[in-house]
Amino acid sequence: MEAKLKICGMREAANIASVAELQPDYMGFIFYPQSPRCISEVSAELIKYVPPSIKTTGVFVNEELEKVIAYVIKYNLKAVQLHGQEDVAYCAALAETGAEVIKAFGIGEDFDFEQLKAYEPVVDYFLFDTQTPVHGGSGKVFDWTLLAKYTLDKRYFLSGGIGLEQVETLKQLNDPRLYAIDVNSKFEVAPGLKDVTQLKEFITLMNN
Repeated sequence: MEAKLKICGMREAANIASVAELQPDYMGFIFYPQSPRCISEVSAELIKYVPPSIKTTGVFVNEELEKVIAYVIKYNLKAVQLHGQEDVAYCAALAETGAEVIKAFGIGEDFDFEQLKAYEPVVDYFLFDTQTPVHGGSGKVFDWTLLAKYTLDKRYFLSGGIGLEQVETLKQLNDPRLYAIDVNSKFEVAPGLKDVTQLKEFITLMNN
């Protein structure tokens, strides 16, 4: 798999340990209270025990800046993924923590890629997800041909309903800016509980 792999929406202790054994490049933990995959304060303590080779990523939606910074410090988060209307100044302030800043955008037919220019200097990566009112987790794939409108050099995560059925299409994507593939709901037996066998299959297929 040339692109990195991020497995997002981790919540349960034993499942976190099992998925960590697969050695994904990133593991995402959702701190958005309205998400069915929101991690509890008790489970969040487990983030500290994820192997250092995996970039632990906190996922936030319009959270107070000071609170996000506190979480980065408390759980030693290696990356922060922002799914709300966080502005450029907010992203710049987060970058000061040393954590990678990943700014997510929901992509639909009417998405204006011009708005990304202002963010380019202050984020490490963009994340392109399916446009949804609930800030991700829709389980739906957006029209990837829309990325032809993306003209910046900044590398990006590709997200939104990616499952085993997308493997062949993913392998045909010829975009050097595609930095990582972000999987979540299509590999779940329940919200926040990943099917490790299916994840192994995905990794094997992507590597062959």
